[in-house]
Amino acid sequence: MSNDTEKLVFEDKIVEAKQLLEKLSNPQITLSDSIEVYKTGIKQLEDAQKLLDKAKLIFSTQEKN
Repeated sequence: MSNDTEKLVFEDKIVEAKQLLEKLSNPQITLSDSIEVYKTGIKQLEDAQKLLDKAKLIFSTQEKN
C-alpha cells in the first residue's frame, strides 16, 4: 500500500468514526444499535491507530538511515 493510499485509508477511518459518533449522539438511537455503532467506531479508531503506528515506524526507520 502506498503512502498516499494509507493516508486516504487513515482519513477515511477517522471520518467514519466521526460519523459514528454523530449517530451515537442521536437521542432516538436504540441501545442495541448504539452498542453496534460503538463497536464499529472503536474498530475504525483502532485501525487508524495501527496505520499511524506503522507510519511512525517507517518514519523512524528512515530517519535513522
